[in-house]
Amino acid sequence: MSSLSHALSGLMTRIAGPGELTGLARLSGGANMESWAFDWAGGAYVLRRAPSADYMAGRPYGHADEAALVIAAHGAGVKAPEVVGVLTDNDGMGTGYVMRRVIAEVNPAKILADPPPSLLTDLGRELARIHAIPADAIPAAIPLMDTAAALAELKARFLDYGGDRPVIALAIKWCEEHLPTPAEPVLVHGDYRMGNIMVDGDGLAVVLDWELAHRGDAHEDLAFGCMTVWRFGRIDQTAFGVGSLAEYFAAYEAAGGVQVDPDRFRFWLVYRTLWWALGCLQMGQAWRNGADPTVERVVVGRRAAEQELDLLLLLETGAPAAERERALPPAPAASPAPTGEPTNGEIVQAVRDWLADAIKPDAEGHAKFQVAVAMNALGIVMRDLDAGVRAEDRALADALLSGATTLAQPGLLAKLRRAALDKCAVDSPKYAALARARETWGAQE
Repeated sequence: MSSLSHALSGLMTRIAGPGELTGLARLSGGANMESWAFDWAGGAYVLRRAPSADYMAGRPYGHADEAALVIAAHGAGVKAPEVVGVLTDNDGMGTGYVMRRVIAEVNPAKILADPPPSLLTDLGRELARIHAIPADAIPAAIPLMDTAAALAELKARFLDYGGDRPVIALAIKWCEEHLPTPAEPVLVHGDYRMGNIMVDGDGLAVVLDWELAHRGDAHEDLAFGCMTVWRFGRIDQTAFGVGSLAEYFAAYEAAGGVQVDPDRFRFWLVYRTLWWALGCLQMGQAWRNGADPTVERVVVGRRAAEQELDLLLLLETGAPAAERERALPPAPAASPAPTGEPTNGEIVQAVRDWLADAIKPDAEGHAKFQVAVAMNALGIVMRDLDAGVRAEDRALADALLSGATTLAQPGLLAKLRRAALDKCAVDSPKYAALARARETWGAQE
């Protein structure tokens, strides 16, 4: 951290004048980029950066263009961060930019426990403002999304990752068959959800994380924050975990947003759930090839099971009524209680308990977050050792992807339901949609 402190002091002297760097601390959030909070000359700031070129590989634009977009959004009246400086090669800190720090709540659990009364209206209004940013204010590097090409790229990635997850194959085929006509393009934030907004007593305070922004269909942004995973347990509140879709759409349209098309919204809800399922698998690949060796990557890699469960809940409406009403196959038999020498699962349990009792209580900041992630990883291994559940079935995935097999096949939906329940119970047993799916499908824990 000392080298970062020195380099950051030089940067701040250049862009803000003399001062003293204090309170430098890594923020726990940020799945891809680093965020560092610090104070300088009486002001509070955040450094957002990629420490090496590897972190930016494959991205359509870099941090300089991202910063320019955030500046344009802020200038257009959007509650975007205020950028005060952009890193250069001479700063020696990788790529990134510095923003004024907003003092507000970002934790979704804390926000959703007592959301401000205006929050859903704020979310609709702010998204309408983003979509209204004039085209000539958007940096030229921000790409236009071709939905058909993007879907083809998702399909190619799926095949690269093994092409052996039947529910993902089912979702790809559905998206191919329900591809909407191109929409009039607007600026799409691309990651507009709980976790990327900050809230204070007056409501929505700031919209964060603009790295996935592009030009495209407004309905993509409308759908993304309404995915089950981004409701953070409040799955009955279908818009952001805060309120109803009807309220959200009304607020968006009242603020000047496009009229919401339910079919187009549904397509993007399925598409972005599919996108995040493959994003989770990509996280595992990033760990496997060494691009990001953190424990967090392998744990997120196992969250694909959550999205497969959600995709099946979205897509099963296309199955015949008889298949939707068919009983589930029996769950796998429980493993016998261990005897004799400690099993692999018991050894993993011992290490997990040690982390909880001896390491986590004294950890702080990002280190505490990493310990929690490591404990989560060991929990997955423990459950997996007992269950022996696998999600791969290349032959079935191929048949679904080609359309040779559909949900009309007798017993297939029940088989997919059983597999999705069992896999999610191993990888994400606390996922709120798992309990709902068990209830809906008549399954026992």
